[in-house]
Formats: sequence, structure tokens, C-alpha cells
Amino acid sequence: MRTLTRADLTESVYRNIGLSRNESADLVETVIEEICSCLESGEEVKISSFGTFSVHAKNQRVGRNPKTGIEAVITSRRVLSFRPSHILKDRVDSEK
Repeated sequence: MRTLTRADLTESVYRNIGLSRNESADLVETVIEEICSCLESGEEVKISSFGTFSVHAKNQRVGRNPKTGIEAVITSRRVLSFRPSHILKDRVDSEK
């Protein structure tokens, strides 16, 4: 199993689209930066046939340390979630 990196995405754009390597790297960085900016401002990011990234607010709550059993306050925070599209789910499921 291998990890897909920004360099891999850049190389794929270079091979498939025909932009120069520098232009391909700039394009990948621009797309990633736009996604990050939208998520930071609380917007959903929907990528057709791929899925939806969204930010959810979690309230402060009391949790428990599983080792010691001592209660601790978990502060409120924003969390990122991803919901894959049905098309992506079907593609992943068929790759067994």
C-alpha cells in the first residue's frame, strides 16, 4: 500500500494534462489551498463523484481517561469530516 502525495498529483497533472511541471505544481497547490480556505471559513467542499468535506462544531464535554478513569474536560473544537460519494464507495468496494 502506498500514499498519494502532492508530488504524485503534480506528476499526474503533468503527464495527463500536458502542463509544465512547474505549472502542474502550481495548479495542484492552488486547488489544495482553495479547498483549505473554504474549509477554514466553514464552507462545505463538494467534489462531484468523489465526496464532501465539511467542518462541524463540537461542544465542550466531559470525557474520561481510559487508563486512569479520571474525568477531564474536552474543550469545544471544530472537526473536519469527509463523506464519500456513492460513486466513490462503489469504486472502492468493487476493487476487492
